[in-house]
Amino acid sequence: MGTTQLEAVQEPKYWHLKTVLNDALDSEFEVGEILPNERDLAARFGVARATLRQALEQLELEGRLQRRRGVGTTVAPPRMGVAVGPTTNAWPGAGRDSWNTIGCVEAPAPAPVAALLGTGPDDAVHTIRRERVMQGQSVATELLYVPPASVPNLSGLLTPATHAQAVLRELHTLELDGDDRAVELGSARAEDAKQLDRLPGAPVLVLTTRYYAGGRVAAASVATYRADTCRLTFGDSGAVEVTHHQPESRQAS
Repeated sequence: MGTTQLEAVQEPKYWHLKTVLNDALDSEFEVGEILPNERDLAARFGVARATLRQALEQLELEGRLQRRRGVGTTVAPPRMGVAVGPTTNAWPGAGRDSWNTIGCVEAPAPAPVAALLGTGPDDAVHTIRRERVMQGQSVATELLYVPPASVPNLSGLLTPATHAQAVLRELHTLELDGDDRAVELGSARAEDAKQLDRLPGAPVLVLTTRYYAGGRVAAASVATYRADTCRLTFGDSGAVEVTHHQPESRQAS
């Protein structure tokens, strides 16, 4: 069989270096340990500093490294498992909800969300911003969109401090028929990136959920998770533990 075009493509030097560095992280370094400076690393592996930076940036995107201001580049801990299922047949903000409410505004939903809700492009909906924190770190931000038709008895006397809770209380009076979810890889928008302490355009996991009541979509949420620190887990068994190999001599020390 002849060589295919894909097989003929040469692996970029930085990608090969990334693989070598990844093995070194497993065998020589502990979580939280600071890596040598770029000059020393480039000399050790016999590459240009530009090639080294590309490899380090890729490892950071994959969650193996963290760059901390005033500290340097450190070995990142394994991604934390964030449970997003199974469905609990509960509205956002009800029961043992793990999100913190930040605020609420009335504004038209983005076109894809408006299509999910069945609202017009200029129809204002209640938009609740929430945040999820784990181990003292913001790992996700969420926008929960609730059309006025889902909360018709909402009082008109709302303040910025009471708006979100009032919308959630009204939403909880509806009988939830169920929900469906979809997850995809995306890029962090400027506002989400700031809240998640990431650069705009950083890779994120986007979880979109539709909530049904009375035979229609009563609310929709778009949750943005840090792809470098999170593994979304589904099912009854909860998070699957994934750890990186650590050399025995270091584990014993």
